[in-house]
Amino acid sequence: MSIPPQLESLHTNTINALYSRSLVSTQDWSTADLDALTSVAAAFQALDRVGVKTPLCPNELAYAVFFDNSTRTKSAWAGAASRLGMQPVIVDGSSTQVAHGETAAETGAMLGMNAHAMGIRHDLILGEGNAFIRDLKGGIDHYLQATNDSRQVPIVNLQCDVDHPTQTLADLLWLREYFPEGIQGKKIAVSWAYSPSYAKPLSVPQGLIMLLSRYGADLRLAHPPGYQLIDDCMDAAKKNSAESGGSFTVVDSMDAAFEDADIVYPKSWGPYDLMLERVQANRAGDQQAMGEIEGRCLSLNAQFTDWICDEEKMAKTRGGDALYMHCLPADIGDEVSPAIMEKHRVNVAREANWKVYVIMSMLACAKVPNLTQRLRGFCP
Repeated sequence: MSIPPQLESLHTNTINALYSRSLVSTQDWSTADLDALTSVAAAFQALDRVGVKTPLCPNELAYAVFFDNSTRTKSAWAGAASRLGMQPVIVDGSSTQVAHGETAAETGAMLGMNAHAMGIRHDLILGEGNAFIRDLKGGIDHYLQATNDSRQVPIVNLQCDVDHPTQTLADLLWLREYFPEGIQGKKIAVSWAYSPSYAKPLSVPQGLIMLLSRYGADLRLAHPPGYQLIDDCMDAAKKNSAESGGSFTVVDSMDAAFEDADIVYPKSWGPYDLMLERVQANRAGDQQAMGEIEGRCLSLNAQFTDWICDEEKMAKTRGGDALYMHCLPADIGDEVSPAIMEKHRVNVAREANWKVYVIMSMLACAKVPNLTQRLRGFCP
């Protein structure tokens, strides 16, 4: 078969520079690094679509520890690892010894004895997840160095309290597929939306504003009072937008955010101050307090039930036909109307499917020397 254009465009040196690197937050990497990573993800998708197998890491173990529920990310991790010839191993965070006092570094050392890659989801408590992932990486690295073990064991953030890089990079790739001309100048509304289910993490909107602001978009963040995001993420979005020639504004109205928008991403997240209150209650193991805080979160959410992506809101977008996006699962009837979700059902599935290739790229770039040549070798 001929080499797909996605493989022809790969730049060896920039991709080789990603060897041995872990991705905890997109803000840790340069835009050039992220472009190299996403170019490999696009190549993996092109090869997969024509049935080319890429078992680059046979007989290796890909551990993933989930301290929160997951469907799409868990299955994407398993699918990505399997496509690379690895054996995925899914670990329930509640089955670890972390709750009994084992540190992240100790957990990393224990799992690092056997793992060839490590994914972590730790997203529910502000100030904990991202730090846990970094400490766990330190534990693995220390073990490998102390034992003269040459394995590359990349760490992949499968969602923390700060960022959700596998999701937002999948979102970026879907946007590039839908808008081949790119998102420079595109109006993108990242908006809070009502949810009655639970106080959801802040990491998806934070990850979106940090990543999409790198590419010159007219980015608008909308939320009711009390639902602000972490200052560091807001500062990063402002800086990235200034450097990319885009814009970043914050509004207090979903209507204002949707006005003439090309893309809308309505997504619920928890009220900031109450999410902070959960930190101490969680550390104390006070489940009664955690339940009470959750109840107050949902009561506050209930003051803003009109923050729904429905036909009236979508009529305000460009041509009344903006692209609807969501990380899923969406609360249908609350975050989004049934009719809007039905119209975009295939779109959000295609958006989600990119996550498999993002994770494949993260693992392969970190683990496989001379990756460009190896990939081209699958197309004689």
